[in-house]
Amino acid sequence: MAEDKKKITKKKSVTKKTTAKAKQVKKNVSTKKVEKALVIADAPRVKKIYNDEVVPLLIKEFGYKNPMQVPTIKKIVVNIGVGEALDSNSALNAANNDLMKITGQKPKQNRAKVSIANFKLREGSVVGTSVTLRGKRMWQFYDRLVNIALPRVRDFRGIKRSGFDGRGNYSLGMRDQSTFPEIDYNEIDKMRGLQIILVNSANSNEEGMRLFELLGMPFVKLEN
Repeated sequence: MAEDKKKITKKKSVTKKTTAKAKQVKKNVSTKKVEKALVIADAPRVKKIYNDEVVPLLIKEFGYKNPMQVPTIKKIVVNIGVGEALDSNSALNAANNDLMKITGQKPKQNRAKVSIANFKLREGSVVGTSVTLRGKRMWQFYDRLVNIALPRVRDFRGIKRSGFDGRGNYSLGMRDQSTFPEIDYNEIDKMRGLQIILVNSANSNEEGMRLFELLGMPFVKLEN
């Protein structure tokens, strides 16, 4: 009788352990599903469009065999040249503040690599400021650039298609920083131009141009 009781007790403890383990596994799976759903919901709007609409279209048009071959935006570099920083520190601070407001990221200073006597330029002098955007901030900046900043340009009729470098990367110049809604026109000390470089993984200008077209870049319309 004692042995039977021991066996029954062992079976009950094993059953309890198995049930507890199963519950823990189920809880972990459900937690992972919730976390994954939160990550997807938190993804930038343009990134969702890229994954859901652009990738299938590019695979169909260019015949990629692997989804990893589909071009994507890798990084966005935003530069402001500050030549007057050689004579005024306030100009550099103003450019840094403007770039920080526009991108939401702290800029880094670009220094001269060589000395040029004719321009009174010494090696190591600050000549500009720049920001490199990746990931979530990159997609958010692209969304604001295409849908808010560019349409605010006066007499805007589309951007030129000649800014590609042969590998699908696109370089865009903007006349002043006040085009971005984050900048208050009454608070800026001077109009400064920006250079925006869109770096992607395309192998040709054709692929890069098509990628940006599908992502809403307002290129000048081609004449029939």
